Amino acid sequence: MPTLEEAESFPRGRIELGFCSDCGFIGNTTFQPSLTRYSADYEETQAFSARFVDFAGKLARDWVTGHGLAGKHVVEIGCGKGEFLVMMAEAGIGSGLGIDPGVDPGRIGSSGSDRLRWENALFDSSYGPLVADAIVCRHTLEHVPNVREFLTDIRSAIGDKMDTVLLFEIPDTIRVLEEAAFWDVYYEHCSYFSEGSLARLFESCGFEVLDVSLAYDDQYILLEARPSASPASRWQADDIARLEQGITHFASGYESIVAEWRDRLTRIQTRGGKSVIWGASSKGVSFLGVVGDLVEAAVDVNPNKHGTYVAGSGHRIVAPRQLVSIAPELVVVMNPIYLDEIGAEMGRLGVSAEIVSV
Repeated sequence: MPTLEEAESFPRGRIELGFCSDCGFIGNTTFQPSLTRYSADYEETQAFSARFVDFAGKLARDWVTGHGLAGKHVVEIGCGKGEFLVMMAEAGIGSGLGIDPGVDPGRIGSSGSDRLRWENALFDSSYGPLVADAIVCRHTLEHVPNVREFLTDIRSAIGDKMDTVLLFEIPDTIRVLEEAAFWDVYYEHCSYFSEGSLARLFESCGFEVLDVSLAYDDQYILLEARPSASPASRWQADDIARLEQGITHFASGYESIVAEWRDRLTRIQTRGGKSVIWGASSKGVSFLGVVGDLVEAAVDVNPNKHGTYVAGSGHRIVAPRQLVSIAPELVVVMNPIYLDEIGAEMGRLGVSAEIVSV
C-alpha cells in the first residue's frame, strides 16, 4: 500500500479452514470474496528472482515441447503480470491470450509479446468458447472459492475441442500442514489441495488427469489434464489419511511454532538488535500478521514495492541495499528456496547478519 494509514486500515477477514474427509479438499469456510481486491495494484510477480525465473522458464519450455505447443494458441487464466505467457511465446507458441485483472501490458517487453493479447478481467462463464490448444493456470485456483464452478466453466468453454491440454500449478498443501507453516495460510488462498484432491476435482469436472507431480523443491503441484467424455477415476482417496494427520499436526503445532519465533525475535529486540524479513509478499504478510511487532522492516527485490507498506501490519518495504543502514542482526527468509540467492546478495552488500529461513 502507498501509505502507512492505508496499510494499517486494510480490510481483514477470518480464516476458518474446513476439511472434506471424502475428497480431501480444504477451504476457508468463512471466505468473503468482497474482501479481496485484484487489480493492477496487486503486486504478485516473482519475476525479480533469478531462481524463480529459471524455474518458470524451464517449465514454459518443458510444457511447449512436451505438449507440442510450438506455433499453437495458448490461453492463460490468471496470468498475473504476464511473464509466464511471454516465456511460452519465447519458447515457441504461436499466439496467446492472458486473462487477469492485474495484468499490466505496459510492463511487458519481449520479442515474443507481439503475438500475445491481454484482457484485464476475471475469468468466468462469459468466456466461451475457449478455442485454445492449451489452457494454462498457475497459482490461481487457490484464490478461487468455488473451484468446481471454475473448472466446470472451463470445461464448458472448451466444448468439443477434446485435444485441449490443461496445465495447472498450485501450492502443495500437505507440505504446509506437515511443516505447520502458518505463513503459507492467508486470506487470498481460500482453497487448498493435495496432489490427490486436485486430481479428483479435475476428474469430477470432466477431465482426464494425465500427470500430477511436485516441483520447485516440492512446494508446488503440477497437473496436466485434458477433456474427457468419460474420465476414469484413477486417483483414489489414498492420501486422505496423510491429510488428516497433517491437519492434526498443524492444529497442535501452530502455537508452539509461533511461540518459538516470538521467543527468538524477542531476545534479539531485548538486547537492542533488529530483525527483518526478506520477502514482502504473501508469506511475509502472514508472518508479520503474527509476529510483526518484533520485526523492523520487510525487504523485497521487486522495485515496484520499494517505499510502500505491507498490507495489515504496515511494515516498510525496503530495497536490499537499505539493509546496510538498518544493520539487522537477523534476516528471516520467507522461502528457503531463496536462501542461496539472498545470501549471495547480502554478501555483495557487505551485510553481516544471521540469515535463517522459515
